Amino acid sequence: MKSEVLKWAEERGLIKPENATKQALKLTEEVGELASAILKNKAFEQIDAIGDIQVVLIILSAQLGYDYDECLKRAYAEIQNRKGKTINGTFIKEE
Repeated sequence: MKSEVLKWAEERGLIKPENATKQALKLTEEVGELASAILKNKAFEQIDAIGDIQVVLIILSAQLGYDYDECLKRAYAEIQNRKGKTINGTFIKEE
């Protein structure tokens, strides 16, 4: 799926470093839509927003010269052994 997103973005001239700031703004917009959908308990809109966020992140990663999967692997490597507990829905890591 990532390759299809990148092909789509490339065909539209989006994969350019100078477009990264606009893509970052798009990410903020999509996260806002997700928050709204969660607050309104609208499942279809939640699913749509989560997908949109991933598309935006895949394109933004490419604009910045990074591989989306590698970014995800690095983030997981950082948290995989993290210890802590969840309080009121928020994970609090041990220091």
